[in-house]
Amino acid sequence: MPRPTTKKQLNAGAEENFIKLFALIDSFSPEEQAKIFAFDDRDRNIRDVLVHLFEWHQLLLNWVKENQSGNKVNFLPDPYNWKTYPEMNIEIWKKHQNTPYDKSVTLLKKSHSDVLNLIESFSDEELFTRKFFTWTGTTTLGSYCVSATSSHYDWAIKKIKKHKKQLASE
Repeated sequence: MPRPTTKKQLNAGAEENFIKLFALIDSFSPEEQAKIFAFDDRDRNIRDVLVHLFEWHQLLLNWVKENQSGNKVNFLPDPYNWKTYPEMNIEIWKKHQNTPYDKSVTLLKKSHSDVLNLIESFSDEELFTRKFFTWTGTTTLGSYCVSATSSHYDWAIKKIKKHKKQLASE
């Protein structure tokens, strides 16, 4: 799928990959959904992947809200930057080790809806014009939205497919 250049494409890509993600997850038995991945990775199970997506939605939602309120904040919270964000992802993982699987599903479904509503509140020009907002730097707001939705869902799908493949070979 080509990178979106309109709000309609952005929402369609996000929704399409979200549906694919949950169709894949729903193809697992409850036991398989809870099973630890057989491969080494930061995210050890489907719940970890879902809360990772949820927390990245929160980053986007909070970043936009704060900047629209006049509070200049970076997308990644201090002390993280684009070189150290893997450390932030580890903190996300640690934060959610006691989050039940069912709650991770609920959290992600709600945050996905919140992000789609956020996207809907902007025009194509606001989403896809470089430097439209000073706080997006040289990138478009739409690019951040793609990264937090369809691209991130694609990452999750690949990871969960790897889990499915390994379960099939057991």
